[in-house]
Amino acid sequence: MIMLRYRFEPKLWAIVLTIVATAVFFKLGQWQLSRAHEKEMQHEQIAQFAKQPSVSLPGSIVKFEDFQYREVEVSGEFISKHSIYLDNKTYKGHAGYHVITPLKISNSMLHVAVNRGWIATGNDRSVLPSIAEIEGEVKIMGMVTSADTKNLILSDTVKEGQVWNNFNIQRFQEVTGLMMQPLMILQSSEENDGLKRSWTRPDSGGSKNIGYAVQWFSLAATTVIIFIVLNVKRKFKKNEQA
Repeated sequence: MIMLRYRFEPKLWAIVLTIVATAVFFKLGQWQLSRAHEKEMQHEQIAQFAKQPSVSLPGSIVKFEDFQYREVEVSGEFISKHSIYLDNKTYKGHAGYHVITPLKISNSMLHVAVNRGWIATGNDRSVLPSIAEIEGEVKIMGMVTSADTKNLILSDTVKEGQVWNNFNIQRFQEVTGLMMQPLMILQSSEENDGLKRSWTRPDSGGSKNIGYAVQWFSLAATTVIIFIVLNVKRKFKKNEQA
């Protein structure tokens, strides 16, 4: 195609490559926008549930989706011998663990994982910090979150015993033999156990995804511009070439 003494004659491979790259970048931008929307909706849901009164967690099996982000209360007894120390957790810049203990729900065979809070590691990491045991029936209040956690770890080594890098409800059931509800409670009610419970409600993080989306859309536009620039050439007249 020739226009105003310029010609546009791209190769077939260049056309195909540009179309594919532009489509990929555009799709990635759309995906980031959808993630931003999901996070905003999630954040609004958390804020809405925070204003509502807590609900009781039943002794029968529930669906996680029905209780996600809800403030709940449940009575039962902690099974301290099955407590897990979730590694790589910090509080005000100090290293420590989150202590996860199963709670046997009153008048039920089911248990629920309770993230009771944070405790410092101490000077010797080979010695686990001691936690005051809570005996007898207690009433726990807190927000429902996913029972599965995944932390960034520096190696593939899986710690054994009470210290875990990641918490998985299925693995916990297999190790302990306990029947678990498919969720975890971030405990907010106070107990005299020395654990720090300071669960922050961060912003949605959707702005970060929007920023990523802008970058992907910019790459798509840049790809098209580069394609045009590299394939547009000036058509010289014979007397200009001489």
